[in-house]
Amino acid sequence: MTEADVPKGLSAKLDKKRKRQAEESTKQDKPEAAPAVASAAGGDESNKKKCKKNKNKKQPEQDATTQERKGGVDESIGKMDGRLLADYFAQRAQKLDKELSAVELGDISVPDSAFLDTTSFSDSRTLDKLPDFLKAFSPKGADLSKASEKKGTPHTLVVSAAALRAADVVRALRGFQTKEAIVGKLFAKHIKLEEAKQFLERARTGIGAGTPTRISDLIECGSLKVDEIERIVIDGSHIDQKQRGIFDMKETHFPLLKLLTRPELRDRYGASKKKVQILVF
Repeated sequence: MTEADVPKGLSAKLDKKRKRQAEESTKQDKPEAAPAVASAAGGDESNKKKCKKNKNKKQPEQDATTQERKGGVDESIGKMDGRLLADYFAQRAQKLDKELSAVELGDISVPDSAFLDTTSFSDSRTLDKLPDFLKAFSPKGADLSKASEKKGTPHTLVVSAAALRAADVVRALRGFQTKEAIVGKLFAKHIKLEEAKQFLERARTGIGAGTPTRISDLIECGSLKVDEIERIVIDGSHIDQKQRGIFDMKETHFPLLKLLTRPELRDRYGASKKKVQILVF
């Protein structure tokens, strides 16, 4: 029997039955999609957990950095020997100037032999401990309160990131000052270059404290003589209120590297005579 031969009433019933079956089939299909939704939800939960784990991993690293930079002191600096410091200086230069070529980096790289290992100094590297630090790493019998007969010829330079900090260093080292050996102010704060030149030309100074640029300027003009320099102390552990140290800023790190790699100093690193050593405080 064909559909044409089916009575109209029966045909209507068949249509209704087909619609019912179609609806039931649709309802049965919907629950099958639910696991996919649940799976997607599960994926979101998994991603959230992964994000939390990653955040938790980063947190200890940040906490460790904060722990090493507290109380105005970066404690990690004092744990580096000469080899690590030489690498660190170069790495900081590359980070601060992405366009620095290999040749340019080589020109301002400080050799391992330049550094005196000061990792044995167990006290905190706060400013009040700087005099003890200098005594600890000076040869036995060396008198830090003495100065050369030649004017403007110190045996020690202390290099800081900023003039205000250098002024604090001068005050901290007053214990080494005598009438015949002045602690020189080699920074620009309230002191013009001409005034600094005049001071060095008339005064005997055993220790000079200042900033990289001003010290370089005074060497360049001949007022600050480095013939008898024995040690260059870098005020490296100090960090300011913005958590920045002398190695963290382009405007201080590069002038420092240029100072340390001046030919009259670089040629004497590791030398048997007139040796110059770099100490990082």
